[in-house]
Amino acid sequence: MPPKSSDAVAAAQPRLLLVDDDADILALLVRYLGANGCKTATAASAAQARATVAAGGIDLVLLDLGLPDEDGLSLLRHLQTQWRGPVIVVSGRGEAVDRVVGLELGADDYVAKPFDLRELLARVRSVLRRAAAPAPAAECLAFEGFRLDLSARRLTDATGTEIALTTGEFQLLRALLQRPQQVLSRDELMTALHGREAGPYDRTIDVAIGRLRRKIEADPAAPGLIKAVRGAGYLFAAAVSAR
Repeated sequence: MPPKSSDAVAAAQPRLLLVDDDADILALLVRYLGANGCKTATAASAAQARATVAAGGIDLVLLDLGLPDEDGLSLLRHLQTQWRGPVIVVSGRGEAVDRVVGLELGADDYVAKPFDLRELLARVRSVLRRAAAPAPAAECLAFEGFRLDLSARRLTDATGTEIALTTGEFQLLRALLQRPQQVLSRDELMTALHGREAGPYDRTIDVAIGRLRRKIEADPAAPGLIKAVRGAGYLFAAAVSAR
């Protein structure tokens, strides 16, 4: 498996891969992001993006969904299984279903076109900060036979089998485990994931919770670990120990 993006992204000049088949948008983003402290590589197709990521050195991917050779959601699925670094979907496909599917597949954020360049830069910086955040004092958090290694960002089950987590899933699980048996609001969880509060109709947290439940719950349809508290948020119900 190709190496993941380095956790030491906080370096002065993170390297972003811009994936879009629109040459004008690529040129605009290269100029703007370059003027604001980012190094950039570009890809006009999924094949080029796969090759660039496999070569290493990419800290974050900005991914358009409308690619000529492959659906962007298929490429996102590949990145989450073979690379698992942070991905921000930037797409003209702003329909709610595309946003939800993108988040279901593990995108760290979703920005619809047309976008404000300053907002996009803020989203990039926020995702990079979270990806580079140092681990808390405890090295591991254990619950119900699972073990979350905070330094390696690695979740294993009772048999020692690794359960692949995207950057966003790791951040969400860590936030829940650090405050077990406490209700966390959607705004608190949204801040942990995206560095901003949730909008009034934003389903990002619900989608992310659903995705995480499928990985750790014995029965995701009747969750016993991550419980919804009507009108308040979510609560991690199991005991958690630091190791």
